[in-house]
Amino acid sequence: MAGPLPLGDPAPADGRLPAQIRIDPDADFGVYLHVPFCRVRCGYCDFNTYTSGELRGARQDQYADTLLHEIALGREVLAEAGPIRPASTVFFGGGTPTLLPAGDLGRMLDGVRTAFGIADGAEVTVEANPDTVTPAVAHELAASGVTRMSIGMQSSVPHVLAALDRTHTPGNVRTAVDAARDAGLDVSVDLIYGAPGETLADWEASLDAALALESDHISAYALIIEDGTKLARQIKRGEVPAPDDDLQADMYELADAKLAAAGFDWYEVSNWSRGEHHRSRHNLAYWRGLDWWGFGPGAHSHVGGLRWWNVKHPAAYAQRLATGSSPAAGRETPDPDARALERVLLESRIREGLAVDALGPGARRAVAGLVADGLVDGAAAVRGRVVLTLKGRLLADAVVRALTE
Repeated sequence: MAGPLPLGDPAPADGRLPAQIRIDPDADFGVYLHVPFCRVRCGYCDFNTYTSGELRGARQDQYADTLLHEIALGREVLAEAGPIRPASTVFFGGGTPTLLPAGDLGRMLDGVRTAFGIADGAEVTVEANPDTVTPAVAHELAASGVTRMSIGMQSSVPHVLAALDRTHTPGNVRTAVDAARDAGLDVSVDLIYGAPGETLADWEASLDAALALESDHISAYALIIEDGTKLARQIKRGEVPAPDDDLQADMYELADAKLAAAGFDWYEVSNWSRGEHHRSRHNLAYWRGLDWWGFGPGAHSHVGGLRWWNVKHPAAYAQRLATGSSPAAGRETPDPDARALERVLLESRIREGLAVDALGPGARRAVAGLVADGLVDGAAAVRGRVVLTLKGRLLADAVVRALTE
C-alpha cells in the first residue's frame, strides 16, 4: 500500500482555490484519472491501489459515478478561478484501469469532455494489464476517444514475472498489443529491470521481445524497493537478494543501445519513443511542471503553482463526494527555493534538458565540472542547456546534487 500523504495545509471542504491563483489560459491542461483497483497486489508496488478484499465499503461498480462527481466539482472550482481550458492530455492510471468495464472508462472520459472539453489532437492514454485487454475492450476504448494504450509487460521471462508477482503470461502481451493495434491505438509497453534472480541475459530477452512487438514507445524502469512492500519484507528477511546497482547499470546501458539501434530515441531517463510524435505528452507535462488535475483517491493535482492531494482510500473518497465535499486532504504552495529544486529534479531528466539560466550562480559554475566529468553534454551546455549524457543518465542523482548544493 502507498505511503502516507504529504504534510501540508488543510484543504477547504468546498475545494475552492486561493484567490491569488493565476491560471494561464494558453498553457496546456492535463487530466489524470486514477483507477485504484487491482486483482492482485504486485510485491514491488507502492501505488495507491486496492484489491477486492481491501475496499472496505467502496464499490468498484459505483466508482465511475463517484469520480464523475469530482469532475463536476473540478469544473466548478476552475470556472471560478479562471478560464476553462480543454484537456490537452488525459491519462487513466492505476491500479488497473481496464479492470473496469470499457463503458465505465468511456463515461469518465465523457465527463472530462463535458466539463472541460478535449482539445483537437489530444492524447488520451489508458494503462492496462495484458490479462484485461481483448479486441472488444480495445475497440470500445478507441470508439470512446482513447488514442493510446500503455501495457504493463514488465518482462518476457516467466521466472522474472513470478518474482514480480505478475499474473500474466508473455503470450498475453502479444495478444494485448495486437488488439490495441487493430483498434488503431498507439501502443507503449512498460518494462522493469533488476528483479530478484534476473540476469543480463534475461533482460536482453525481454528487450528483444518488447522490440519484436513493434510498439511506438518503451518505458524501462529500474526496480526500486519501497518500504512497506512485500518485496521489501522479503529482502529484509534474506529470502531474496536486493537489486544490484552495477547490474542495473549494465541493464540500462544494454537497453539504451538496443533501443537506439532499433530506431528509438530517449526523451526522458526511463523513456524511449519512435520519434517525437510518440512521446508521452502527458508525462512530459509533469516533467515540465505544467498544470493538471488528478481525479480519484490519492490523486495529486497542480494548477497555477498550487498543489493538492486527495484522501487515499476509495471509501473515504466516495464518502466525501457523497456529502458534497471536496475529496482534497491537503495542499501547499511551494516557495521559490522548493520550486527551483523541483525544476532541476524534473527538467534535468528530459532530452531538452534544463536551461543554464534557470540555475543559481553556484550551480552554473558546477556545469563546467559536470561536462568535464562526462555527465553533461558539452555542446548542449555551450548552447545554454544542461543535457545528460548516457553516463549522466546513469548518475542523474549525482548531477542533481551538484546543481542544487
